[in-house]
Amino acid sequence: VQLVESGGGLVQTGGSLSLSCAASGFTFEGHSIGWFRQAPGKGREGVSAISYYDGATYYTDSVKGRFTISRDSAKNVIYLQMNSLRPEDTATYYCAADTRPVDGASWDWFRRGRYDMNYRGKGTLVTVSS
Repeated sequence: VQLVESGGGLVQTGGSLSLSCAASGFTFEGHSIGWFRQAPGKGREGVSAISYYDGATYYTDSVKGRFTISRDSAKNVIYLQMNSLRPEDTATYYCAADTRPVDGASWDWFRRGRYDMNYRGKGTLVTVSS
């Protein structure tokens, strides 16, 4: 099982990036998916997630209205579209997948960096310059 992120890079404040995460060895179908990030010197923060059970989508407050999580089942890829980027979005971004559904309680743990999904990638660095 492997998750590989791509699409990170350097962008100016206000710019956009689209992150992708490709899976091998399993399919995202039937899995909850998520993105989390870790900034230099800071703890892990859940950014967004989709529950496989009911399709509910979750976003941490700081990215609501700017980031969009999605999946392409045919390609077995998940995405994180990031618009209106800010310097505080600078971090390494990781995709993750889990066989368990995400609900309000587990989302809160994931958002706070205290919920480990079954699978995670190695990350892609996003740097937003001011």
